[in-house]
Amino acid sequence: MILAIAIGFVVLGGLGMPLAFAIGLSALAGAVVGDLPLSLLPGKMVHSIDSFPLMAIPLFALAGQLMINGQIMDRLIDFANSIVGRIRGGLAHVTVIAALILSGVSGTAVADATALGGTIVPALSKAYGRPFAASVVGAAANLGPIIPPSAAFIVYAVMAGNVSIGGLFISGIVPGILLASGLMAMCSYLAHRRNYPYTGEPIDLGNIWLQTKRSFVVFMMPIIVVGGITAGAFTATEGAAIGVVYALVVGFFITRKLRVSHLPGALLNAGIVTAIVGALIAFASMVTYIFSVALLPQQLTELLRGLTQNPYAFVLLVNLLLLICGMFIEANAILVMLAPLLAPMASSYGIDPIYFGFLFSMNVVLGGITPPVGIILFVMSAMTRVPMTTLIANIWPFVIVSYGVLFLVSFVPPLVLFLPKAFGW
Repeated sequence: MILAIAIGFVVLGGLGMPLAFAIGLSALAGAVVGDLPLSLLPGKMVHSIDSFPLMAIPLFALAGQLMINGQIMDRLIDFANSIVGRIRGGLAHVTVIAALILSGVSGTAVADATALGGTIVPALSKAYGRPFAASVVGAAANLGPIIPPSAAFIVYAVMAGNVSIGGLFISGIVPGILLASGLMAMCSYLAHRRNYPYTGEPIDLGNIWLQTKRSFVVFMMPIIVVGGITAGAFTATEGAAIGVVYALVVGFFITRKLRVSHLPGALLNAGIVTAIVGALIAFASMVTYIFSVALLPQQLTELLRGLTQNPYAFVLLVNLLLLICGMFIEANAILVMLAPLLAPMASSYGIDPIYFGFLFSMNVVLGGITPPVGIILFVMSAMTRVPMTTLIANIWPFVIVSYGVLFLVSFVPPLVLFLPKAFGW
C-alpha cells in the first residue's frame, strides 16, 4: 500500500498534476492495492475538514486581503522609514521592518510578497537593482507565516492534533524577530560591501511620533487578535472573525481606501486559499488513514529509536528531512502529509509539542525560498521579471541566514518556548 502511494505520488507529481489530486489518486491506488473498503474514504475526507479551527484560515486570509486593499502599506513604509533613518541600504531595512509589521496582519508569505512587491519593489529596484530587490522582498515575506497569526501554524495544529494554536502563535514571536534581525544584518553587510547609496531622511523623533500615530491602528490588529487568543478571551477562529471586522472598520473609516468593489476580489482570494488547503487536507486524510492501517507510524518510530535515543538528534534528522522535502514539495502538502506522522514520534521522544510544531512549520515555510520549487521564488520572479537563475543567485545569502536562525532555535528551545510558557501554554 505504502509503495503504491509513494510511486503514484512521484509519478503524478512529476507529470505536473496539482499536488492535492496527486495525493488523492495515490491514496486511492494504495487503498485498492491494500484491499481496503473504499466506502470509508469519503467519510475520512469529510471528517478531516469538518473542523472549527480550520475556519480561521479563510477568515485570516480575508482580513489580510482587506487590510492590504485598504492600503495600509503606505503607512507601514512611512513608519519603517522614520525609524531606520538615513543609512546605507536603508530601503532594504525598511522592507524587512514593513514585512515584520505586515506579518501580524496577513499570515501567509505569498500575501506579504504580493503586497510588498506591489509597493516597495519599484523604489528598491531603482536604488539597488531588481535582483537584489526581488531577493530582499522574497526573504522578508517569509516572516508572514512565522509572526502570528499564521496559516501554517493552524494547519499544523489541526493535522497534529496535540498542540494549541494559540501556543504556536506565541512561539513564533521571538524567532520571527531573530529572523528579521538576521535579514537586516545581511542587508547591511551587502549594502556596505556593494557600496549601495544612502536612502531616507535623518532620524527625527517628531516624525517617528507622527508615523507611529498614523500606523497605530495597524499595530492594534495583531495585538487585539493574538492577545485575545493568548488571554483565552476567544478562540483562534473567533479571533480571525474579529480581525475581519477590524480590517473592514480600518479600511472603510480610517484609511478610507477600502471600497465595496474590493470585497468580491478579497472574498475570491480567501476562497481560493481555503479551497487549496481544504483539498490538501481532505485528500491527505486518506493517506493518513492508510498509513495508520499499515502501522507506518509505529514502524518509523521503532526505526528512529534504533538509530538514536537523543531527542536533539531526532530534531536534526527531521530538519534535514523537511529541508529536502521543501526543495520539491509545497509547504501545505508537507504539513498535511508529514505532521500526522512526525508529531506522535516527537512526543515519544518527550519533545514539547509547541516546540516541535514551531520547528516543523518554520522548516516548511522556508521551503518557499528554497529552489527548485520555492513558491516565493516564482512569485517574485514573475512580479519583478528577474530570471529564476538570477534570483536564486541573489537570494542565497538570505536563505543561509534563514536556515541559520532555524538551526539556532532548534537547539536552543527556550527561544521558542519562553513566551508560550510565560503565557501558560
